[in-house]
Amino acid sequence: MAKKTVVQLNERSGKNRFHPLWILMGLTVLFAEVRAGDIHWIQVDGPITPVTAKYIIDAVDRAAKEDAELLIIQMDTPGGLMQSTWSINKALLADEVPVAVYIAPSGGRAASAGVFISYAAHIVAMAPSTNIGSAHPVSMGGQDTSKVMTEKVVNDAVAHIRGAAAKRGRNADWAEKAVQQSVSITETEALKLGVADLIAANTDDLLKQLNGRTVELKEGKKSLDTRGKPIMRFPMSWRYRILDKISDPNIAYLLMLAGIMGIFFELQNPGAIFPGALGGISLVLAFFALQVLPINASGILLILLAIVFFILEINIASYGLLTIGGIVSMTLGSLMLFRTPALRVSLAIIIPAVLVTAAFFIFAIGMALRARMSKATTGTQGIIGEKGEIIRACRPEGQVAVHGEIWKAVSEKPLKKGEKVEVVAVEGMVLKVKRLKE
Repeated sequence: MAKKTVVQLNERSGKNRFHPLWILMGLTVLFAEVRAGDIHWIQVDGPITPVTAKYIIDAVDRAAKEDAELLIIQMDTPGGLMQSTWSINKALLADEVPVAVYIAPSGGRAASAGVFISYAAHIVAMAPSTNIGSAHPVSMGGQDTSKVMTEKVVNDAVAHIRGAAAKRGRNADWAEKAVQQSVSITETEALKLGVADLIAANTDDLLKQLNGRTVELKEGKKSLDTRGKPIMRFPMSWRYRILDKISDPNIAYLLMLAGIMGIFFELQNPGAIFPGALGGISLVLAFFALQVLPINASGILLILLAIVFFILEINIASYGLLTIGGIVSMTLGSLMLFRTPALRVSLAIIIPAVLVTAAFFIFAIGMALRARMSKATTGTQGIIGEKGEIIRACRPEGQVAVHGEIWKAVSEKPLKKGEKVEVVAVEGMVLKVKRLKE
């Protein structure tokens, strides 16, 4: 049929068979044939966030559209947000394309959300010295942390993972224990218990063992053919990387503190511009991250309370008690800032950040107050308190010499020429003076 079409085009155009249009058509067909049946590979390192979910879902859609032989998700995650996990599992359980989760490299893990994603995939492979488990949900975004609500959340998670286990033919009883009791197992135990399908030391070993395996898709059963298939790797684009980094709890925390300090410095020093601009950008980025992360309102309030303590320390003689209270409050707030254990600020970042923030506010506010309380040294106000000599008697008006300058002077008491005086006020261009006591 294709040859007949080409012949008809040849006859109509009257040109030879190397017409650019036909060459383009041939290259298009060739390119499509090369892409169809390829193995797609993506890599997830770190917590499961909305950005990670979008990255995985896009990869599933791309693999389905390009008729990929298989999508491999190399994963090493401590867990993450359950709402993002549910979104990923919906895409995997739709059976549009075969999906294999490869828990790697050695030393990696699939904890918490990683267990749910693994159970939703058609095939689970693990590298040596990896583990899977600890899937008990913790504060999955709700405000209600009562015992009844916790039971509802756990029961919902158990039902979800048992459903995925039944569909993929995996060990549902162990999955329930992973959710309810946070059990965790190694790769060899996972293989024995029917949690994992195979153990692969590297990519070549993985592809070799995957070849010939049968998976169930919505169109029916499919036998995987991975022999000699090219691997198309799709790393996170720069857009995903930026959003993923911003969504990291440590980065979001630092952006929030930098934004607060930048805005505060700009308010204390109007016209500085750069600190205000930098602080504004940092706050906007922090707000983006905080809206997709499970933040704890108590943590935010404790951090704001700490800043209030630092400001009050300059105005109230607390002998350092307010500073200590601010440091304790900010440390506790930082630890409580995120509700999910897999998404929390590192203590190695919290301690220096708290100390730097405390030093910044105390130093900045102290300098501002000293500047306001110090005596003016320029302009007409800078002459108040200076000493001078009467050069024309004041009755009550006269003239005074101050710093080699002659000013019009007034005095409440008569002053003779040659008397030493002190400037007590400035009214326009007239100095109000009084007799200097010896």
